[in-house]
Amino acid sequence: MTYYLFLAQFILGLTAIFLTWQAVGYFRRMWLWKKVRAMPMPERYRTVLEKIPHYRALPSELKERLRPKMLFFIETKEFVGVKTEVTDEMRALIAFYACMMVVNIPQECYDQLVTILIYPSEVVLEEVDDDGGIYAQRRLILEGESVADTVVIAWHDAKREAYHPSSHNVIVHEMAHLLDFEDGFSDGVPPLEPPKYRRWVQVLSRRFSALRERASKNRNWGDYRLFGAYAATNEAEFFAVATERFFQKPKSLKTHFPDIYGTLQSFYRLDPAEIFKNIND
Repeated sequence: MTYYLFLAQFILGLTAIFLTWQAVGYFRRMWLWKKVRAMPMPERYRTVLEKIPHYRALPSELKERLRPKMLFFIETKEFVGVKTEVTDEMRALIAFYACMMVVNIPQECYDQLVTILIYPSEVVLEEVDDDGGIYAQRRLILEGESVADTVVIAWHDAKREAYHPSSHNVIVHEMAHLLDFEDGFSDGVPPLEPPKYRRWVQVLSRRFSALRERASKNRNWGDYRLFGAYAATNEAEFFAVATERFFQKPKSLKTHFPDIYGTLQSFYRLDPAEIFKNIND
């Protein structure tokens, strides 16, 4: 009897500690949100932002909505340089693209993300493939990677893609993976309400199947060249690449794949084809 009483007290004690820890974390976040809402954008970050074409194209109301999200992101994420020193430029640029993507999604600020590892350039990985006892070594060059609570960013690529927009953006790509994984699955489907979920699966699954068929035959690409072969790897990569095109090449995506554009527009609650219409696409 004494044993069970002790066990019950022990469990209650752990529960109390956990609930206290959760409450402390909650009130700390609320205090931080209140703090950043009242803060102006520091000049050291504003100077960086004014160099980014996507930031300059944002209307004033979106810039104002973006400000507290960016500051909250910078305050709550750990920026770690690997063979490089973390700078205010890195913090501002990464936070801008991450938060610009979700600026109209209430409460979204990548809660699961803890650490951002910043490498000076691409990360080269050596992998050994085993195909029925036949081993082959290959080199993988990564601009970025998302694993659990950590994102890897190659700064050289991130900086070039921010100041000279093209179809690619490693920050947008990796943050899309994080959004995808918020429901615990890396399957190309972020958390969605039932009506949006059905539409999402209907549109993106059909388009992914069509892309994969073209990639497997390496012919008849047509408009699907907009995504490229890497997007045919799996559904998660297709969503990440489609998100890149949504923000980086919105007019092209809307013209050739209006169904994908509309589905992503409903999720992100943004119309980049209109917002970024003066940026080369």
